[in-house]
Amino acid sequence: MSVYMIIDSKIKDRDVYAQYIEQVAPIVAKYGGRYHVRGENVRALGTWKPERIIILEFPTEDHIMKWLASPEYKAIAPLREAGADTQAILVDGYPDQ
Repeated sequence: MSVYMIIDSKIKDRDVYAQYIEQVAPIVAKYGGRYHVRGENVRALGTWKPERIIILEFPTEDHIMKWLASPEYKAIAPLREAGADTQAILVDGYPDQ
């Protein structure tokens, strides 16, 4: 069953964050992930007002952990940290019937 990573991102430095965005997608793909949502066109229906939402799908939670611990990702993580404040959660996908 797939595991989804949902990220709420608030940009602090657009130029630095753009460098991160430019480099992260191939690393995500290398570890089995794919993007479903990656954007700023967010419309709130309640009190939660995220600025930018990213939704990634990975085959397993282990794939996510290997991606986050990889040397490639660790090399660009400082760009994300300097460019945006982020919060993330993992959610199991719904099993196919």
